[in-house]
Amino acid sequence: MNPKVPDAETLYQALLAGVKTLMREGTRLVGVTSGGAWLVERLQKDLGLPGAPGIISSAMHRDDFARRGLASSVQTKLPFDVNGADILLLDDVLYTGRTIRAVLNELFDFGRPATVRLVVLVDRGGRQLPVAADFAAAKLELPASQSLALDRDANGGFALKIEQPEEGA
Repeated sequence: MNPKVPDAETLYQALLAGVKTLMREGTRLVGVTSGGAWLVERLQKDLGLPGAPGIISSAMHRDDFARRGLASSVQTKLPFDVNGADILLLDDVLYTGRTIRAVLNELFDFGRPATVRLVVLVDRGGRQLPVAADFAAAKLELPASQSLALDRDANGGFALKIEQPEEGA
């Protein structure tokens, strides 16, 4: 049985409201490629923040790098000094915690932030590492055999979809 997939645009509005409560003077937004990067680009604009947000890739620090290789062509871009920064790290879906672990390792390659807080669109449970979001727009339980993915259309609108593994994969 498939759970009902929440409306991503409604969740985005809840995410925007949650991020507003977490913002401090000088807070920097950093999105995890690719879904988190899409969210942070839109948040940066909707919050009226100057400059570009940070984008961070987990590719170089993944514990499954040998199997996956460089899955993302987007490289980390942090257009600010990480040292002493208050960072809101955004991702689309929090599941095992392994991507967040890899992203934190990547972030610390650039310096030592004062704080890092995690904000996600959807927390789907199933943690394998002790990682928790400071804010999640929604919680959704899915079987381990399914994945949840954020899509973005040409106009920047968001949609969530549940993906089933391919037969024989």
